[in-house]
Parts: sequence; C-alpha cells; structure tokens
Amino acid sequence: MSSDFHVSPEDTLRVSVLSEALPYIQRFSGERVVVKYGGAAMVRKDLRQAVFRDLALLACVGVQPVVVHGGGPEINQWLKRLAIEPRFSKGLRVTDAETMDVVEMVLVGRVNKQIVNGLNQVGGRAVGLSGSDGKLVRARPWQEGANGLVGEVESVDPSVLAPLLSQGYIPVISSVAPDAQGQAHNINADTVAGELAASLQAVKLILLTDTPGILRDRDDPGSLIRQLTLSEARELIAQGVVDGGMTPKTECCIRALAQGVAAAHIVDGRHPHSLLLEVFTDAGIGTMVVGRTARPTL
Repeated sequence: MSSDFHVSPEDTLRVSVLSEALPYIQRFSGERVVVKYGGAAMVRKDLRQAVFRDLALLACVGVQPVVVHGGGPEINQWLKRLAIEPRFSKGLRVTDAETMDVVEMVLVGRVNKQIVNGLNQVGGRAVGLSGSDGKLVRARPWQEGANGLVGEVESVDPSVLAPLLSQGYIPVISSVAPDAQGQAHNINADTVAGELAASLQAVKLILLTDTPGILRDRDDPGSLIRQLTLSEARELIAQGVVDGGMTPKTECCIRALAQGVAAAHIVDGRHPHSLLLEVFTDAGIGTMVVGRTARPTL
C-alpha cells in the first residue's frame, strides 16, 4: 500500500458531518416530522432540489416526513394571466369563488404535483393529497367569512396518512380543504402544518421561511435567537419583539407545542440543505422553540 495516501479536507468534513448526524438519525428514526414548504425554497430551482434531496434523505434513514405547502406566488401568476386582481386583507388573501377556483387548480392540480414529481425524481416516494382526501382536514370560514373563502382548520383526521407513512411514502399536502358542506376553502399553510403536526404527535414541526428565524432585532440577522421556550416565545410576542409576519408563524409554533409537538423550528429556507442542518446538527440553523427546556441533548 502506498504510504502517501492523502485524505482531502472535504472528505474529512463529510465524514465528520455524518458522524455528528448519527445520534440524531438514531433519535428520530421512526418519528414523524411535519415540514411546511414555501418561500424562496419553492421558487429557486437550486433550493427546490436541495429540499427534495433533504426530504428524500430523511425518509431513507427512517424519519417519516410530511410536507404541507402553499403556493402564493404561482397563484398570483395565474390570477394575472386570467386578469383577476389579487386582493389581501390583514395579510390574508381575499378569496371569492372565482379566486378559489384558481387557488384550488394551482395548489391541488399544479404545485402539489410539481413537488411530488420533484421528490420522486430524487428517489423519494411521494403521494399528493389535499385536505379533501380521506377527510384529512375540515375547514370552517375564517372570522365568519370576512375574507370570503379563506378558512381555518376545524378538525384533522390523519388516519389516511398512517398507511402511507408506514410504507415509506412522503405525503405532500396542499392547504385546501372543504367545509362541512363541501365548499373548498383556502387555508394558511403554516396553520395546516401546525394542526397536522399536533394530530400526528410529530416530534418536530419545521417552517421553512425567508428569514433567519426569530430575531431579537429584526434589522440585525446576527441577533438570531437559536433556542427559546414556549413561555419565552409568548413573552416575545407580548413585548413586540416578534411582530409582523413572524407573529402568525410563532403563534403556529406555540399552538403546536401546546398540543404535544415536541419541538417547532423556524428555519431559513434560503440556505441550501437548511432542513438537514436544523435536524441533524448540534447547532442547527434557525430558531427552535420547545416546551420547557432548551435544545434537548441526545
């Protein structure tokens, strides 16, 4: 054997990363992880591919990922093509019957299948669903119909997911669901992800966003809060440290934790492989919210 065998720094780094990931793989194998997929990670091709590979890898090592998605930018594109003016109120899309037809077409018929096909191309086994399938999600009008056919989650029945997860499939769920009369409603994808995570008793809820996470100073990315408890998250909202678009995401994490989810994460999806970095490394990359203690030791 040659005595000048050389191991490159890149190879050493790869091995060290795998070594660091091992206890996390062992800890989370067989557990359910709900991922809300959106933002730049849906728009940029390189980020899409990274997310698909991350999800396929999670499934390969025994984690049971469930994906929930929206698709606001593509909805807006199709509304523009059809000369329908998008309208928003308090950050939520005002959804009349005409707009709802477009939302359902885009989310259920187009975006959902693009994600499914992308996951299958990298070796995953994905299945596309909406809230209608297997009575997975039932909607009710948000604030008594204040925004038209915008809904909120009335109930979740995840039984349709159990056989899929047990066979290694990755459910991909669009955030459209019917009410008791069968009328489709557009529901915020963060909300659907949080309620599904609770109903599945997921070990993690992960929200992929276009921000680093919860910042102590929203103008300073260096002020990222990496870990906080449920009570601390509530306090940050009360103090106004968490405000604007981060408020509903943080509230979503709080509701999920209050219903039994072990940990909730707000993660910057603009970084390639941010999903794996948050789940399988010691430091993580975003903000992790837990019930009472900091990031748990393994």
